[in-house]
Amino acid sequence: MSLYAATIPSYRQILGSVAGLLVTAEAFCSDRGISPDDIIQARLAPDMLPFAYQVKSTAVHSLGAIEGVRRGVFSPDMTPPPATFAALKTRIAETLAALEKIEAAEIEAFLGRDMRFAFRDRELAFTAEEFLLSFSQPNFYFRDHGLRHSALEGRADR
Repeated sequence: MSLYAATIPSYRQILGSVAGLLVTAEAFCSDRGISPDDIIQARLAPDMLPFAYQVKSTAVHSLGAIEGVRRGVFSPDMTPPPATFAALKTRIAETLAALEKIEAAEIEAFLGRDMRFAFRDRELAFTAEEFLLSFSQPNFYFRDHGLRHSALEGRADR
């Protein structure tokens, strides 16, 4: 399997699902008279970051990971997450649009390329494929899982 096939199609599939979840969550709030912040700031557990952060992180660990490989360094995005459904939907739509433009040849050219993860005073060395498949992709799926459960936890009966 190629590196492109192992990353880009699944990023696009899951982000498309995230886009749909955002539409559903916004409609859920509207239909039930719930403040959008009740979902946008929802946490699966007290020590987890909120729904909005999880949505942002799916963009960070997909397109942001590719951009990090391009630069040779990936650092966590410490900007605040979008605070509204409209802004969250825009972030995901822009991420999907950028991922659609990526050519398989570019991703395959990453193979064997050295890069690093850098955060504060910590650095970890990777090859591009190690970073994408063993660091960023698991984070991508974890964030997708977290946002789905933080948005839905305890709300199905409302």
